[in-house]
Amino acid sequence: MPKMKTHSGAKKRFKLTANGKVKARHAFSSHILEKKSPKYKRELSNPVMLSDHDAPRVKTLLGAKKS
Repeated sequence: MPKMKTHSGAKKRFKLTANGKVKARHAFSSHILEKKSPKYKRELSNPVMLSDHDAPRVKTLLGAKKS
């Protein structure tokens, strides 16, 4: 079997932390920002940790172990 390639879209969108969690950007943060409050937009600028349910799928795309 050939080696599995890293998913190009996933490696641009997700990063793995040292503890093996998956860090991502918030959704709803790129356009239609006029109607959103400054407080809400500030919260969207901070990265989010993916849930334990979604993390294994992303780790597979990144070629990491599922641990």
